[in-house]
Amino acid sequence: MKQEYKFLKNINFPSDLKKVSENDLQELSDEVRKEMINAVSETGGHLGAGLGVVELTVALHYIFDTPNDKLIWDVGHQTYPHKILTGRKNKIKTLRQGKGLSGFTKRTESEYDPFGAAHSSTSISSALGIAEANKLANKSNNVIAVIGDGAISAGMAYEAMNNAGASKTKMIVILNDNDMSIAKPVGAMRTYLAKLLSGKIYFSLRETFKLITSAFSKRFSAKAGKAEDFLRSAVTGGTMFNSLGFYYVGPIDGHDLNVLLPILKNAKESKYEGPIMIHVKTQKGKGYSYAEKAIDHYHGVSKFNVTTGEQEKSTTNLPAYTKVFANTLVKHAQKDSKIVGITAAMPGGTGMDIFAKEFPKRMFDVGIAEQHAVTFSAGLATEGFKPYAAIYSTFLQRAYDQVVHDVAIQSLPVRFAIDRAGLVGADGSTHAGSFDITYLSTLPNFIVMAASDEAELVKMINTSVDINDKPSAIRYPRGSGIGLDLPSIDEKIAIGKGRIIQEGKQICILSLGTRLEECKIAAEDLKNKGISTTIIDARFAKPLDQELILKCAREHEVMITIEEGSIGGFGSHVKNLLAEKGIFDRGLKFRSMTLPDIFIEQDSPKKMYDIAGLNASHISKKILNLLFNKDTIKAVKS
Repeated sequence: MKQEYKFLKNINFPSDLKKVSENDLQELSDEVRKEMINAVSETGGHLGAGLGVVELTVALHYIFDTPNDKLIWDVGHQTYPHKILTGRKNKIKTLRQGKGLSGFTKRTESEYDPFGAAHSSTSISSALGIAEANKLANKSNNVIAVIGDGAISAGMAYEAMNNAGASKTKMIVILNDNDMSIAKPVGAMRTYLAKLLSGKIYFSLRETFKLITSAFSKRFSAKAGKAEDFLRSAVTGGTMFNSLGFYYVGPIDGHDLNVLLPILKNAKESKYEGPIMIHVKTQKGKGYSYAEKAIDHYHGVSKFNVTTGEQEKSTTNLPAYTKVFANTLVKHAQKDSKIVGITAAMPGGTGMDIFAKEFPKRMFDVGIAEQHAVTFSAGLATEGFKPYAAIYSTFLQRAYDQVVHDVAIQSLPVRFAIDRAGLVGADGSTHAGSFDITYLSTLPNFIVMAASDEAELVKMINTSVDINDKPSAIRYPRGSGIGLDLPSIDEKIAIGKGRIIQEGKQICILSLGTRLEECKIAAEDLKNKGISTTIIDARFAKPLDQELILKCAREHEVMITIEEGSIGGFGSHVKNLLAEKGIFDRGLKFRSMTLPDIFIEQDSPKKMYDIAGLNASHISKKILNLLFNKDTIKAVKS
């Protein structure tokens, strides 16, 4: 239903926003919040974070001169209000849809998005880079980074703050403290922020406002007087941010525009040479009762009924791969006390919340810290424990050095449960699991498995429990299996051995991962055209089943590899094996089907795989083109 708004109807860009009276900005904020709720109810997406920063977003665009002033949002979950106010209001109901608005900031989408983000903790680093560029170019534009209390706990954020504090370069960091990341915030930083808010010296909002505005009215200076230093200590209880070189103010109420506007204005106009941090306290899910009451504050939601808050439920009864992994691991952990679980701020997304309920002392959520998660797991492995590090493929990229240096080189038996392998749909290219086959299978001392269905996933977990001399990885996709009965936890597979799904005479398809079902459909199509096809579920990208691959290569005229990953992975390793063994010298026709050399934008997974050319129709077409090319031997019907 189309909403009628008093103020929002006239606002398309921040220049329009500045025409609104300060006294009317709260009503405008309420309208932005309502528009966002209505939009996400139709599209699904990240709701809670955006609801919490509506007033902050309005205030930032009201005070600063965007896009000349650069506003950088960390992660991007909270940017829907920002998109509404920056020329994208009429497209807001295309969020996360094919050819629609991204769920994150994106440079190609708008000049108001100076830096793209979908992974956490990048905002301070990028903002400092932009600020330093401005200094070199003699520009006076303001640079503002907004980062959450969960994201600021990551190592990269500390690195950036340390550099920023030493730089004497003006930039403004807004610490959006909502006490609620995707999962319960963990770690010393969370404890520290809580102490700031609950210490003995904590003033009323009015008193805090007076003190902070008084501090801002003084000249920002590295030689600030003792009175001002005391003032800041009184407000904050003393902060580590000051020690890092930031001029720290707060905490302040992030929903009170009477507080936000003058503080942001003073920060904008200050001549302080160095970074300023404004600590803003907000409520995730603010203004929508169902989000406020929910445990996750509606962080990520499916389509929902605005009136009741009820979300659309999945229509499938098929088991989700994530839950199959978690439930299987729990069964093993009941028998083996050495099994421990590790995740990096994603217990729900990886299924490790299920493990945590059963074994709270053996489950470690290390926060947004994938690098630490991997090396922490390596440390556990040195002491005879069996760590399962459950991390999305796209996030494991952040810890590649640790995977190489701390795990692989030492041949430590860390088990990587790689969720969201392959293309993931609405989150688009930033969250796609495109590269893990390539970046893991290139490493010595690594076993890399890819489940073709939920039953195979169980067998691979069963097998991994006994891999005690080297690291291993199991990749599986987002979404549901195909409805197979699950085997017992005693059923294992031989390391480096594939399985024959069907036997034929002309074509051999080597499939790694869940494209196996598409391979079966393609083989049926080829059968109807008189072409006989063998299908192999490779299971392992490393070690390869050399015996089976070479046998098939000698017995078939065409071999095709299929994988849900980039070039350089499974197909490349198979090709290298065949070349080294001289198989191509005998005339084998070989092709490898991988994800294309592009970043595929958000859409439904099926459409994304259509773009990738990895659905059944593409497989059969590839084979037919190869078979009936004038330079190839034509197929003989069997």
